[in-house]
Amino acid sequence: MTKKAIISVYNKDGILEFAKELKNLGYEIISTGGTMKYLKENGVDVINISDVTNFPEILDGRVKTLHPNIHAGILAIKDNREHVKTLNELNISPIDMVVVNLYPFKETILKENVAFEDVIENIDIGGPTMLRAAAKNFKYTTVIIDPADYGLVLKEIKENGDVSFDTRFYLATKVFEYTSYYDSMIFNYFRFVRKDNSFPKQLTVPLEKAKQLRYGENPHQQASFYKITLPFIEKSNIANAEQLHGKDLSYNNILDSDSAIELLKEFDEPTCVAIKHNNPCGVASGDNIFEAYKKVYNSDPVSIFGGIVAFNRKVDRQTAEELKKIFLEIVIAPDFDEDALSLLSTKKELRILKLLTLDKTDVYYDVKSVNGGMLVQEKDRKLLNEDYQVVTERRPTEKEIEDLIFAWKVVKHVKSNAIVIAKDKMTLGIGMGQTNRIWAVEHAISRSRFDLNGAVLASDAFFPFSDSVEAAGKAGITAIIQPGGSIRDKESIDAANKYNIAMIFTGIRHFRH
Repeated sequence: MTKKAIISVYNKDGILEFAKELKNLGYEIISTGGTMKYLKENGVDVINISDVTNFPEILDGRVKTLHPNIHAGILAIKDNREHVKTLNELNISPIDMVVVNLYPFKETILKENVAFEDVIENIDIGGPTMLRAAAKNFKYTTVIIDPADYGLVLKEIKENGDVSFDTRFYLATKVFEYTSYYDSMIFNYFRFVRKDNSFPKQLTVPLEKAKQLRYGENPHQQASFYKITLPFIEKSNIANAEQLHGKDLSYNNILDSDSAIELLKEFDEPTCVAIKHNNPCGVASGDNIFEAYKKVYNSDPVSIFGGIVAFNRKVDRQTAEELKKIFLEIVIAPDFDEDALSLLSTKKELRILKLLTLDKTDVYYDVKSVNGGMLVQEKDRKLLNEDYQVVTERRPTEKEIEDLIFAWKVVKHVKSNAIVIAKDKMTLGIGMGQTNRIWAVEHAISRSRFDLNGAVLASDAFFPFSDSVEAAGKAGITAIIQPGGSIRDKESIDAANKYNIAMIFTGIRHFRH
Protein backbone atom coordinates (compact mmCIF):
# COMPACT_ATOMS: atom_id res chain seq x y z
CA MET A 1 0.00 0.00 0.00
CA THR A 2 1.27 3.46 -0.86
CA LYS A 3 2.32 5.37 2.23
CA LYS A 4 0.60 8.66 2.93
CA ALA A 5 1.82 11.81 4.66
CA ILE A 6 -0.17 14.84 5.75
CA ILE A 7 1.76 18.09 5.45
CA SER A 8 0.24 21.26 6.92
CA VAL A 9 2.77 23.80 8.13
CA TYR A 10 2.89 27.49 8.99
CA ASN A 11 6.70 27.54 9.06
CA LYS A 12 7.64 26.45 5.55
CA ASP A 13 11.41 26.31 6.11
CA GLY A 14 12.69 23.22 4.31
CA ILE A 15 9.23 21.84 3.58
CA LEU A 16 9.52 21.99 -0.22
CA GLU A 17 12.70 19.95 -0.30
CA PHE A 18 11.29 17.51 2.27
CA ALA A 19 8.06 17.02 0.32
CA LYS A 20 9.94 16.41 -2.92
CA GLU A 21 12.09 13.77 -1.23
CA LEU A 22 9.00 12.07 0.20
CA LYS A 23 7.49 11.96 -3.28
CA ASN A 24 10.69 10.41 -4.61
CA LEU A 25 10.45 7.80 -1.86
CA GLY A 26 6.92 6.86 -3.00
CA TYR A 27 4.76 8.78 -0.52
CA GLU A 28 1.44 10.38 -1.40
CA ILE A 29 1.09 13.81 0.16
CA ILE A 30 -2.15 15.20 1.55
CA SER A 31 -2.16 18.91 2.26
CA THR A 32 -4.25 21.91 3.24
CA GLY A 33 -4.74 25.59 2.46
CA GLY A 34 -1.58 27.64 2.14
CA THR A 35 0.73 24.64 2.35
CA MET A 36 -1.05 22.88 -0.52
CA LYS A 37 -0.92 26.05 -2.62
CA TYR A 38 2.80 26.51 -1.91
CA LEU A 39 3.70 22.91 -2.77
CA LYS A 40 1.63 22.86 -5.95
CA GLU A 41 3.11 26.14 -7.15
CA ASN A 42 6.54 24.58 -6.74
CA GLY A 43 5.77 21.43 -8.69
CA VAL A 44 4.81 18.98 -5.94
CA ASP A 45 1.74 16.88 -6.66
CA VAL A 46 -0.50 16.86 -3.59
CA ILE A 47 -3.98 15.65 -2.64
CA ASN A 48 -6.41 18.27 -1.30
CA ILE A 49 -7.51 17.27 2.17
CA SER A 50 -11.10 17.96 1.15
CA ASP A 51 -10.80 15.06 -1.30
CA VAL A 52 -9.96 12.80 1.63
CA THR A 53 -12.66 14.08 3.97
CA ASN A 54 -15.25 14.57 1.22
CA PHE A 55 -16.05 17.78 3.05
CA PRO A 56 -15.01 21.34 2.22
CA GLU A 57 -12.91 23.59 4.42
CA ILE A 58 -15.39 25.79 6.28
CA LEU A 59 -15.55 28.74 8.68
CA ASP A 60 -12.63 30.58 7.05
CA GLY A 61 -10.44 27.51 7.41
CA ARG A 62 -11.20 26.95 11.10
CA VAL A 63 -12.49 23.46 10.24
CA LYS A 64 -10.60 21.44 7.65
CA THR A 65 -8.75 18.52 9.30
CA LEU A 66 -11.15 17.73 12.16
CA HIS A 67 -12.70 14.72 10.45
CA PRO A 68 -12.85 10.92 11.09
CA ASN A 69 -11.29 10.20 7.70
CA ILE A 70 -8.18 12.01 8.92
CA HIS A 71 -8.01 11.04 12.57
CA ALA A 72 -8.99 7.42 12.07
CA GLY A 73 -6.18 7.16 9.53
CA ILE A 74 -3.74 8.66 12.02
CA LEU A 75 -4.88 6.74 15.11
CA ALA A 76 -5.45 3.28 13.68
CA ILE A 77 -3.32 0.49 15.16
CA LYS A 78 -2.05 -1.02 11.96
CA ASP A 79 -1.52 -4.55 13.27
CA ASN A 80 -4.94 -4.66 14.96
CA ARG A 81 -7.29 -6.66 12.70
CA GLU A 82 -10.41 -4.92 13.96
CA HIS A 83 -8.89 -1.49 13.29
CA VAL A 84 -7.81 -2.53 9.80
CA LYS A 85 -11.24 -4.03 9.13
CA THR A 86 -12.95 -0.81 10.22
CA LEU A 87 -10.75 1.31 7.98
CA ASN A 88 -11.48 -0.96 5.01
CA GLU A 89 -15.23 -0.95 5.65
CA LEU A 90 -15.28 2.84 5.81
CA ASN A 91 -12.84 3.27 2.93
CA ILE A 92 -10.37 5.17 5.12
CA SER A 93 -6.69 5.07 4.23
CA PRO A 94 -4.11 4.80 7.02
CA ILE A 95 -1.84 7.81 7.38
CA ASP A 96 1.80 7.01 7.99
CA MET A 97 3.26 10.45 8.63
CA VAL A 98 2.00 13.76 10.01
CA VAL A 99 4.11 16.85 9.36
CA VAL A 100 2.58 19.85 11.12
CA ASN A 101 3.74 23.02 12.81
CA LEU A 102 1.44 25.55 14.36
CA TYR A 103 0.09 29.06 13.92
CA PRO A 104 2.56 31.61 15.38
CA PHE A 105 0.82 32.25 18.69
CA LYS A 106 4.04 33.28 20.46
CA GLU A 107 5.03 35.74 17.74
CA THR A 108 1.50 37.15 17.74
CA ILE A 109 1.25 37.87 21.47
CA LEU A 110 4.72 39.42 21.47
CA LYS A 111 3.68 42.04 18.89
CA GLU A 112 3.17 45.60 20.12
CA ASN A 113 -0.51 46.55 20.54
CA VAL A 114 -1.78 43.32 18.99
CA ALA A 115 -5.58 43.06 18.80
CA PHE A 116 -7.18 40.39 20.95
CA GLU A 117 -9.07 39.10 17.90
CA ASP A 118 -5.76 38.50 16.09
CA VAL A 119 -4.50 36.54 19.08
CA ILE A 120 -7.59 34.35 19.08
CA GLU A 121 -7.26 33.62 15.35
CA ASN A 122 -3.69 32.43 15.95
CA ILE A 123 -4.74 29.71 18.39
CA ASP A 124 -4.24 26.56 16.35
CA ILE A 125 -6.84 23.82 16.84
CA GLY A 126 -6.56 21.35 13.99
CA GLY A 127 -2.77 21.28 14.08
CA PRO A 128 -2.35 20.29 17.73
CA THR A 129 -5.14 17.74 17.34
CA MET A 130 -3.37 15.97 14.50
CA LEU A 131 -0.02 16.23 16.24
CA ARG A 132 -1.31 14.76 19.49
CA ALA A 133 -3.12 11.96 17.66
CA ALA A 134 0.01 11.01 15.72
CA ALA A 135 2.21 11.33 18.82
CA LYS A 136 -0.12 9.03 20.76
CA ASN A 137 0.08 6.49 17.93
CA PHE A 138 3.82 6.97 17.38
CA LYS A 139 4.41 3.21 17.17
CA TYR A 140 2.67 3.30 13.80
CA THR A 141 2.70 6.97 12.74
CA THR A 142 5.72 9.22 12.32
CA VAL A 143 5.07 12.76 13.54
CA ILE A 144 7.25 15.81 12.82
CA ILE A 145 6.76 19.22 14.37
CA ASP A 146 10.29 20.60 14.01
CA PRO A 147 11.80 21.29 10.54
CA ALA A 148 15.19 20.42 12.03
CA ASP A 149 14.09 16.77 12.03
CA TYR A 150 13.32 16.50 8.30
CA GLY A 151 16.83 15.33 7.51
CA LEU A 152 16.85 12.67 10.23
CA VAL A 153 13.57 11.19 9.01
CA LEU A 154 14.65 11.12 5.35
CA LYS A 155 17.97 9.52 6.27
CA GLU A 156 16.29 6.65 8.14
CA ILE A 157 13.71 6.05 5.40
CA LYS A 158 16.43 5.93 2.75
CA GLU A 159 18.68 3.64 4.78
CA ASN A 160 16.11 1.38 6.46
CA GLY A 161 12.89 1.81 4.51
CA ASP A 162 11.13 3.34 7.50
CA VAL A 163 11.63 5.46 10.59
CA SER A 164 12.86 3.52 13.62
CA PHE A 165 10.80 3.07 16.78
CA ASP A 166 13.31 5.05 18.84
CA THR A 167 13.18 7.99 16.44
CA ARG A 168 9.38 7.96 16.31
CA PHE A 169 9.32 7.92 20.12
CA TYR A 170 11.75 10.87 20.19
CA LEU A 171 9.64 12.80 17.66
CA ALA A 172 6.43 12.11 19.62
CA THR A 173 8.08 13.38 22.78
CA LYS A 174 8.97 16.62 21.00
CA VAL A 175 5.33 17.04 20.02
CA PHE A 176 4.07 16.86 23.60
CA GLU A 177 6.96 19.07 24.71
CA TYR A 178 5.85 21.78 22.30
CA THR A 179 2.06 21.45 22.55
CA SER A 180 2.23 21.69 26.35
CA TYR A 181 4.36 24.83 25.97
CA TYR A 182 1.91 26.20 23.38
CA ASP A 183 -1.10 25.59 25.62
CA SER A 184 0.73 27.18 28.55
CA MET A 185 1.23 30.38 26.57
CA ILE A 186 -2.49 30.49 25.79
CA PHE A 187 -3.47 29.79 29.41
CA ASN A 188 -1.20 32.52 30.78
CA TYR A 189 -2.21 35.02 28.12
CA PHE A 190 -5.91 34.52 28.89
CA ARG A 191 -5.24 35.02 32.62
CA PHE A 192 -3.36 38.22 31.82
CA VAL A 193 -6.19 39.63 29.69
CA ARG A 194 -8.68 38.77 32.43
CA LYS A 195 -6.39 40.40 35.03
CA ASP A 196 -6.45 37.14 36.97
CA ASN A 197 -3.61 37.18 39.52
CA SER A 198 -4.96 34.34 41.63
CA PHE A 199 -3.10 31.09 42.25
CA PRO A 200 -4.60 28.51 39.88
CA LYS A 201 -5.19 24.88 40.78
CA GLN A 202 -2.77 23.84 38.05
CA LEU A 203 0.06 26.17 37.11
CA THR A 204 2.11 25.87 33.95
CA VAL A 205 4.79 28.32 32.88
CA PRO A 206 5.90 28.62 29.23
CA LEU A 207 9.68 28.37 29.35
CA GLU A 208 11.89 28.36 26.27
CA LYS A 209 15.53 27.36 26.39
CA ALA A 210 17.63 30.49 25.96
CA LYS A 211 21.08 29.10 26.60
CA GLN A 212 22.89 25.87 27.35
CA LEU A 213 25.28 26.78 30.16
CA ARG A 214 28.78 25.38 30.53
CA TYR A 215 27.78 24.08 33.96
CA GLY A 216 25.57 24.91 36.90
CA GLU A 217 26.34 26.31 40.32
CA ASN A 218 29.39 24.03 40.39
CA PRO A 219 31.39 22.47 37.53
CA HIS A 220 30.01 18.97 38.16
CA GLN A 221 26.40 20.17 37.65
CA GLN A 222 24.83 20.51 34.21
CA ALA A 223 22.52 23.48 33.64
CA SER A 224 20.50 25.51 31.14
CA PHE A 225 18.85 28.91 31.23
CA TYR A 226 15.16 29.14 30.27
CA LYS A 227 13.27 32.30 29.42
CA ILE A 228 9.59 32.90 30.19
CA THR A 229 7.72 33.47 26.91
CA LEU A 230 4.98 35.93 27.82
CA PRO A 231 4.34 39.47 26.55
CA PHE A 232 3.48 40.95 29.92
CA ILE A 233 6.69 39.95 31.71
CA GLU A 234 8.71 43.07 32.37
CA LYS A 235 11.59 43.61 29.98
CA SER A 236 13.99 44.89 32.65
CA ASN A 237 15.46 41.53 33.52
CA ILE A 238 18.52 39.41 32.91
CA ALA A 239 16.64 37.28 30.35
CA ASN A 240 16.21 40.32 28.08
CA ALA A 241 19.60 41.93 28.64
CA GLU A 242 21.80 42.34 25.57
CA GLN A 243 25.36 41.09 25.98
CA LEU A 244 27.71 43.55 24.30
CA HIS A 245 31.03 41.91 25.16
CA GLY A 246 32.76 39.12 27.03
CA LYS A 247 32.48 35.44 27.78
CA ASP A 248 29.16 33.62 27.97
CA LEU A 249 27.22 34.12 31.17
CA SER A 250 27.48 31.35 33.73
CA TYR A 251 24.76 30.02 36.03
CA ASN A 252 26.09 32.09 38.95
CA ASN A 253 26.50 35.16 36.71
CA ILE A 254 22.81 34.99 35.82
CA LEU A 255 21.73 34.64 39.46
CA ASP A 256 23.91 37.53 40.60
CA SER A 257 22.90 39.74 37.67
CA ASP A 258 19.24 39.14 38.48
CA SER A 259 19.85 40.23 42.08
CA ALA A 260 21.65 43.37 40.93
CA ILE A 261 18.90 44.36 38.50
CA GLU A 262 16.12 43.77 41.02
CA LEU A 263 17.89 45.91 43.63
CA LEU A 264 18.49 48.70 41.11
CA LYS A 265 14.74 48.95 40.52
CA GLU A 266 14.29 50.33 44.03
CA PHE A 267 16.06 53.57 43.09
CA ASP A 268 15.23 56.57 40.91
CA GLU A 269 18.36 58.66 41.58
CA PRO A 270 21.74 57.68 40.03
CA THR A 271 22.69 54.46 41.82
CA CYS A 272 25.35 51.79 41.69
CA VAL A 273 25.00 48.25 43.04
CA ALA A 274 27.77 45.71 43.62
CA ILE A 275 26.80 42.06 44.06
CA LYS A 276 28.86 39.11 45.28
CA HIS A 277 27.45 35.62 45.77
CA ASN A 278 23.89 36.87 45.34
CA ASN A 279 24.17 39.50 48.07
CA PRO A 280 24.92 43.21 47.81
CA CYS A 281 28.42 44.08 49.02
CA GLY A 282 27.99 47.76 48.29
CA VAL A 283 25.19 50.12 47.23
CA ALA A 284 25.25 53.88 46.85
CA SER A 285 23.35 56.75 45.28
CA GLY A 286 24.93 60.02 44.16
CA ASP A 287 24.59 63.07 41.96
CA ASN A 288 25.93 60.94 39.10
CA ILE A 289 27.00 57.36 38.57
CA PHE A 290 30.70 58.14 38.90
CA GLU A 291 30.11 59.42 42.41
CA ALA A 292 27.82 56.46 43.16
CA TYR A 293 30.45 53.97 41.97
CA LYS A 294 33.27 55.58 44.00
CA LYS A 295 31.11 55.38 47.11
CA VAL A 296 30.33 51.70 46.41
CA TYR A 297 33.98 50.86 45.87
CA ASN A 298 35.08 52.68 49.02
CA SER A 299 32.41 50.97 51.10
CA ASP A 300 34.02 47.55 50.52
CA PRO A 301 37.01 47.47 48.15
CA VAL A 302 37.72 43.83 49.06
CA SER A 303 34.38 42.15 48.35
CA ILE A 304 33.76 43.98 45.09
CA PHE A 305 36.75 42.17 43.52
CA GLY A 306 35.39 39.54 41.12
CA GLY A 307 31.85 40.81 41.61
CA ILE A 308 29.09 42.32 39.50
CA VAL A 309 28.54 46.06 39.22
CA ALA A 310 25.26 47.48 37.94
CA PHE A 311 24.09 51.03 37.22
CA ASN A 312 20.72 52.65 36.53
CA ARG A 313 22.28 55.32 34.30
CA LYS A 314 24.45 55.30 31.17
CA VAL A 315 28.10 54.53 31.91
CA ASP A 316 30.48 57.32 30.87
CA ARG A 317 34.22 57.15 30.18
CA GLN A 318 35.18 58.55 33.59
CA THR A 319 33.31 55.73 35.33
CA ALA A 320 34.65 53.14 32.86
CA GLU A 321 38.22 54.18 33.68
CA GLU A 322 37.58 53.38 37.34
CA LEU A 323 35.83 50.10 36.55
CA LYS A 324 38.79 49.01 34.42
CA LYS A 325 41.16 49.23 37.37
CA ILE A 326 39.82 46.10 39.11
CA PHE A 327 38.76 42.61 38.12
CA LEU A 328 34.98 42.41 37.66
CA GLU A 329 32.86 39.60 36.25
CA ILE A 330 30.08 41.78 34.80
CA VAL A 331 29.13 45.43 34.29
CA ILE A 332 25.42 46.13 33.73
CA ALA A 333 23.81 49.40 32.66
CA PRO A 334 20.95 50.77 30.53
CA ASP A 335 23.56 52.05 28.07
CA PHE A 336 27.23 52.92 27.59
CA ASP A 337 28.91 55.89 25.98
CA GLU A 338 30.82 54.72 22.91
CA ASP A 339 34.24 55.54 24.38
CA ALA A 340 33.28 53.90 27.70
CA LEU A 341 32.26 50.70 25.90
CA SER A 342 35.46 50.70 23.87
CA LEU A 343 37.54 51.09 27.00
CA LEU A 344 35.77 48.35 28.93
CA SER A 345 35.92 46.04 25.92
CA THR A 346 39.72 45.99 26.17
CA LYS A 347 39.17 43.62 29.11
CA LYS A 348 38.71 40.43 27.11
CA GLU A 349 36.74 38.40 29.64
CA LEU A 350 34.60 41.19 31.16
CA ARG A 351 30.94 40.59 30.41
CA ILE A 352 29.12 43.81 29.50
CA LEU A 353 25.31 43.76 29.60
CA LYS A 354 22.90 46.40 28.34
CA LEU A 355 19.43 46.52 29.88
CA LEU A 356 16.43 47.13 27.63
CA THR A 357 14.72 49.17 30.33
CA LEU A 358 14.43 49.50 34.10
CA ASP A 359 10.66 49.19 34.18
CA LYS A 360 9.51 48.38 37.71
CA THR A 361 6.19 46.74 36.93
CA ASP A 362 5.43 43.09 36.40
CA VAL A 363 2.57 40.69 37.03
CA TYR A 364 4.28 37.35 37.32
CA TYR A 365 5.11 35.24 40.33
CA ASP A 366 8.23 34.71 42.36
CA VAL A 367 8.93 30.99 42.00
CA LYS A 368 11.40 28.87 43.98
CA SER A 369 12.01 25.16 43.57
CA VAL A 370 12.01 22.68 46.40
CA ASN A 371 12.50 18.94 46.17
CA GLY A 372 9.18 17.64 44.87
CA GLY A 373 7.50 20.96 44.16
CA MET A 374 7.57 24.70 43.61
CA LEU A 375 6.86 27.55 46.00
CA VAL A 376 4.93 30.34 44.28
CA GLN A 377 4.29 33.79 45.72
CA GLU A 378 3.68 37.37 44.69
CA LYS A 379 6.85 39.35 44.12
CA ASP A 380 7.90 41.56 47.02
CA ARG A 381 7.16 44.92 45.44
CA LYS A 382 5.96 46.77 48.55
CA LEU A 383 8.54 48.86 50.38
CA LEU A 384 6.82 50.14 53.53
CA ASN A 385 3.47 51.33 54.81
CA GLU A 386 2.73 55.00 54.31
CA ASP A 387 1.63 55.19 57.94
CA TYR A 388 4.95 53.99 59.38
CA GLN A 389 5.43 54.91 63.04
CA VAL A 390 8.14 56.74 64.90
CA VAL A 391 8.12 54.84 68.20
CA THR A 392 10.90 56.63 70.10
CA GLU A 393 11.11 59.89 72.01
CA ARG A 394 13.33 61.42 69.35
CA ARG A 395 12.09 61.71 65.80
CA PRO A 396 14.57 61.15 62.96
CA THR A 397 15.89 64.19 61.13
CA GLU A 398 15.15 64.67 57.42
CA LYS A 399 18.71 63.56 56.67
CA GLU A 400 18.26 60.42 58.78
CA ILE A 401 14.95 59.64 57.08
CA GLU A 402 16.63 59.81 53.68
CA ASP A 403 19.32 57.39 54.81
CA LEU A 404 16.80 55.13 56.57
CA ILE A 405 14.73 54.78 53.39
CA PHE A 406 17.92 54.13 51.43
CA ALA A 407 19.04 51.41 53.85
CA TRP A 408 15.53 49.92 53.91
CA LYS A 409 15.58 49.54 50.12
CA VAL A 410 18.90 47.72 50.33
CA VAL A 411 18.09 45.43 53.25
CA LYS A 412 15.05 44.19 51.36
CA HIS A 413 17.50 42.50 48.95
CA VAL A 414 19.92 41.02 51.50
CA LYS A 415 19.67 37.39 52.63
CA SER A 416 18.08 37.05 56.07
CA ASN A 417 18.90 37.65 58.82
CA ALA A 418 19.86 40.95 57.24
CA ILE A 419 21.25 44.23 58.60
CA VAL A 420 22.34 47.26 56.57
CA ILE A 421 24.20 50.23 58.02
CA ALA A 422 24.28 53.34 55.84
CA LYS A 423 25.11 57.01 55.79
CA ASP A 424 24.91 59.64 53.06
CA LYS A 425 23.07 57.14 50.83
CA MET A 426 25.96 54.70 50.97
CA THR A 427 26.21 51.30 52.63
CA LEU A 428 28.85 51.20 55.35
CA GLY A 429 28.31 47.66 56.60
CA ILE A 430 26.10 44.75 55.55
CA GLY A 431 25.36 41.76 57.76
CA MET A 432 23.79 38.92 55.81
CA GLY A 433 22.61 35.35 56.12
CA GLN A 434 23.20 35.04 59.86
CA THR A 435 21.22 32.57 61.95
CA ASN A 436 20.44 35.18 64.60
CA ARG A 437 19.93 38.90 64.42
CA ILE A 438 22.60 40.05 66.85
CA TRP A 439 25.25 38.27 64.78
CA ALA A 440 24.01 40.09 61.68
CA VAL A 441 24.27 43.42 63.56
CA GLU A 442 27.73 42.61 64.87
CA HIS A 443 28.86 41.49 61.42
CA ALA A 444 27.64 44.71 59.79
CA ILE A 445 29.33 46.83 62.47
CA SER A 446 32.62 44.92 62.38
CA ARG A 447 32.89 44.95 58.57
CA SER A 448 32.49 48.71 58.28
CA ARG A 449 35.60 50.70 57.33
CA PHE A 450 34.05 53.94 58.57
CA ASP A 451 33.20 55.78 61.75
CA LEU A 452 29.54 54.88 62.36
CA ASN A 453 28.64 57.96 64.36
CA GLY A 454 25.53 59.42 62.70
CA ALA A 455 24.90 56.32 60.60
CA VAL A 456 21.53 54.56 60.36
CA LEU A 457 20.62 50.87 60.53
CA ALA A 458 17.95 48.84 58.74
CA SER A 459 16.78 45.38 59.82
CA ASP A 460 14.70 43.15 57.53
CA ALA A 461 12.72 41.78 60.50
CA PHE A 462 11.99 42.78 64.08
CA PHE A 463 14.50 42.62 66.94
CA PRO A 464 13.55 39.74 69.23
CA PHE A 465 15.67 41.24 72.02
CA SER A 466 17.13 44.64 72.80
CA ASP A 467 20.73 43.45 72.33
CA SER A 468 20.79 44.54 68.68
CA VAL A 469 19.75 48.10 69.61
CA GLU A 470 22.32 48.15 72.40
CA ALA A 471 25.07 47.15 69.94
CA ALA A 472 23.91 49.80 67.46
CA GLY A 473 23.88 52.48 70.14
CA LYS A 474 27.38 51.65 71.32
CA ALA A 475 28.62 51.85 67.69
CA GLY A 476 27.27 55.40 67.32
CA ILE A 477 24.24 54.63 65.14
CA THR A 478 21.59 57.32 65.56
CA ALA A 479 18.51 55.93 63.76
CA ILE A 480 16.97 52.53 63.09
CA ILE A 481 14.28 51.29 60.74
CA GLN A 482 12.67 47.88 61.34
CA PRO A 483 9.26 46.22 60.97
CA GLY A 484 8.39 45.99 64.66
CA GLY A 485 6.01 43.34 65.91
CA SER A 486 8.05 41.56 68.57
CA ILE A 487 6.50 40.83 71.95
CA ARG A 488 9.61 42.55 73.31
CA ASP A 489 9.32 45.70 71.19
CA LYS A 490 9.17 47.84 74.34
CA GLU A 491 12.62 46.62 75.41
CA SER A 492 14.06 47.67 72.02
CA ILE A 493 12.28 51.04 72.22
CA ASP A 494 13.63 51.61 75.74
CA ALA A 495 17.15 50.79 74.56
CA ALA A 496 16.79 53.18 71.61
CA ASN A 497 15.64 55.96 73.94
CA LYS A 498 18.60 55.21 76.23
CA TYR A 499 21.02 55.95 73.34
CA ASN A 500 18.88 58.77 71.89
CA ILE A 501 18.28 56.66 68.78
CA ALA A 502 15.29 57.52 66.60
CA MET A 503 13.46 54.36 65.57
CA ILE A 504 10.81 53.72 62.90
CA PHE A 505 8.45 50.74 62.72
CA THR A 506 7.42 50.06 59.11
CA GLY A 507 4.88 47.29 59.70
CA ILE A 508 6.42 45.49 56.70
CA ARG A 509 8.88 42.59 56.92
CA HIS A 510 11.34 41.76 54.12
CA PHE A 511 12.65 38.25 54.75
CA ARG A 512 14.72 36.93 51.86
CA HIS A 513 15.79 33.30 51.64
